[in-house]
Amino acid sequence: MKTRRRICIVTGSRAEYGLMYWLMKEIAADATLQLQVVATGMHLSPEFGLTYRQIEADGFTIDVRVDMLLSADDEVAITKSLGLGVIGFADAFATLSPDVVVVLGDRFEILAAAQSAMLARIPVAHIHGGETSEGAYDESIRHAITKMSHLHFVAAEPYRKRVIQLGEAPERVFNVGAPGLDHLRRTDVMSRAELEQSLDMTLKGPLFLVTYHPATLGNVLPEIAMTELLRALQSFPQATVVFTYPNADTGGRALIGCIDRYVAEHPARARAYVSLGQPRYLGLMREADVVIGNSSSGLIEAPALRRATVNIGDRQKGRLKAASVIDADERCKDIVEAIRRALSSDFRAGLDQVRPLYGCGGASEAIVAQLKQPLPPVQKSFFDLQHES
Repeated sequence: MKTRRRICIVTGSRAEYGLMYWLMKEIAADATLQLQVVATGMHLSPEFGLTYRQIEADGFTIDVRVDMLLSADDEVAITKSLGLGVIGFADAFATLSPDVVVVLGDRFEILAAAQSAMLARIPVAHIHGGETSEGAYDESIRHAITKMSHLHFVAAEPYRKRVIQLGEAPERVFNVGAPGLDHLRRTDVMSRAELEQSLDMTLKGPLFLVTYHPATLGNVLPEIAMTELLRALQSFPQATVVFTYPNADTGGRALIGCIDRYVAEHPARARAYVSLGQPRYLGLMREADVVIGNSSSGLIEAPALRRATVNIGDRQKGRLKAASVIDADERCKDIVEAIRRALSSDFRAGLDQVRPLYGCGGASEAIVAQLKQPLPPVQKSFFDLQHES
């Protein structure tokens, strides 16, 4: 009897799990593949909502938990967490013996997983490589993971070219689009009425969906930047504001404190959530008048839904941006001006013509089709662009 190929998915955050949900469903449904799930990072933290429970509620079995987050988020604690992750993933992969490890993005938990898989001679498949985000150390982590990986599933053609520029062989790099957009075709997102019932609040207009993560290489301290953002929101006293908490990056806990104080001061029109889940989050995005902050979802999912985005600061600097994205500096005045522009009738009239830059869905099926092909050897040769020319 032919054994099924063991595909190990590593997930460390609510956002990353949401992006890989349909990929995991595709793998689990394929008779030739065996899904393995390793949960780590924020999924296992009470402070960040113990979101491993959502993975299980969705019908997946978590095969191994790698507990690596410390209770602090300064540079020393994050570095120690990375070391704990490498140790934990070494044991996890020894136990599971996966045929390939699939990782997404650029977080330090994923760097730990990629290091452990590489040293264990397990092929790594990396999703969302080749992108740039110059305002965060995620930029360096993403490219480092690229060099540890053997298959690359990128979200746009410029990113495919960049991965090849990093020395990866073209036949190992596939432009499949952004897997998060699969939700727009396949997930039943909540309606406005369902959202109001679920959130126990009336979504009066304008509706702002706000997610701001620490810009770990930014020139402005994250807490100061968040203060400027919250001051800007005060210029829109009629707005309903729904926050999602930042990730467990350096300085993230200070931002959570700022958000909680704002919500306490505006209980009738503001809410904050550790995790909304994809049906609620995308439902809110579909209903939102403006998506505000520095999350990649403002550049990928929001344009696909024809929603306006105010992108604050340099965290997403270098990424492809649709015409629906308005950049703003981390200053109250600039943020206010950007939000007003996003709400203007002229700007809103053009949203229906926005062209998404990260594909139109179908990434999960494309990734699974490639994972079923013969896996590349772990030994790689550097692809030199000079040789190509």
